Amino acid sequence: MTRIPTPRAGELRADASELLALITPPDREPPRTMTTLARQPELLAPFLGWAAALALKGVIAKREHEILALRVAWNCRSEFEWGEHAAYARAAGLTDEEIAAIVGSITDGQWSGAEIALLHVADELCDESSVSDATWSALASHFDAAQLVEIVMIAGQYTMLSMLANATGITLPDGLDPLPSA
Repeated sequence: MTRIPTPRAGELRADASELLALITPPDREPPRTMTTLARQPELLAPFLGWAAALALKGVIAKREHEILALRVAWNCRSEFEWGEHAAYARAAGLTDEEIAAIVGSITDGQWSGAEIALLHVADELCDESSVSDATWSALASHFDAAQLVEIVMIAGQYTMLSMLANATGITLPDGLDPLPSA
């Protein structure tokens, strides 16, 4: 159940509406997390700047970014974030089999050492809000300092967006993958 309805035309401040128009792909609606965030317009522009920096200027490969985003969405049981990022993951080169394997045991997929470390870090950050020495060591063997910072921030961003989607009842648009049941 949607707790905060999607704003109707004219319901948002003009600056918030303009920002939403800028981030909306052609022939699609704006992401529902962003229309919800636009209800508090003072947060929308700073968030979009942050999200753009992470997505466009990040030092993590898109494939790795999406593996991390999907595992966080799975851990948070966020259907909306899962659906959005399954589509982004395909665009980043993940196969349907790899996307399906993200919800299973880390040893179920044919993951590289770096990808296994990313899956572990997503799990530990979601469970403990920290990373064990063993997982950090594994990460550090594959990623440099800038990437390590970004990995933690990616997990944090998708945890926050999952919380927003889950708490406000954002529904999954038609055509996106539902959250797997197991």
